[in-house]
Amino acid sequence: MRSATPWSIVFDDVLVATGETLYMVVVSTLIAVLLGAPVGVWLQLTAPGGLKPRPVLHKVLGFVVDLGRSMPFLVLLVVLTSLTRLLLGSTIGPTAAIVPLAVGAIPFVGRLVQNVLAEVHVSVVEAAVTTGSSTLRIVRSVLLRESLPALVNAIGVTAIALLGYSAMAGVVGGGGLGDLAVRMGYQRFNDRYLWSTVVVLAVIATAIQFTTNRVARGVDRRRTASV
Repeated sequence: MRSATPWSIVFDDVLVATGETLYMVVVSTLIAVLLGAPVGVWLQLTAPGGLKPRPVLHKVLGFVVDLGRSMPFLVLLVVLTSLTRLLLGSTIGPTAAIVPLAVGAIPFVGRLVQNVLAEVHVSVVEAAVTTGSSTLRIVRSVLLRESLPALVNAIGVTAIALLGYSAMAGVVGGGGLGDLAVRMGYQRFNDRYLWSTVVVLAVIATAIQFTTNRVARGVDRRRTASV
């Protein structure tokens, strides 16, 4: 009968894998937000009733975003193999996994941002327009500022989604907790590794949700004004 892996070894392996997972999630979330937020802003600006309505551009951009959102992540991993190798010289490891993670999350963030900005009351936007504010100023000082709590929550949703995607990336050589769970837990029938990774993933997801909720409440000007 095979002896159980000592908890000290399991802890060391899980610690390393957790670091790789956090690295993938943090970097891919930052890239997705930096590139996806402008997409969401443009979707809102060019929508019917937006500040710069462009029906054709809006439909084309919306189609591309929806196409990206509909792509299963494992399929995206395979499709972007050549791009990842071209950019990084390898398709194995946490850094290589960031490319498909970020690319897959950009349209996701774009649609989330558009939906959040669409919830800003039209009277607030109209008031800014009547003062002669430029489109850039309205976006920065009205749309983004008024929707900041919801945007923070959207970032949290994105990070948690990428946490799950990073586990799938581990199955095909991306490293992290997903790789550890499959390679050491499932394939070797080692419950200590398997359940340890499950617990750590749950803790990370809970921590992300808790943190974004607290930050969202902290930046909610409406809540602060009512206190």
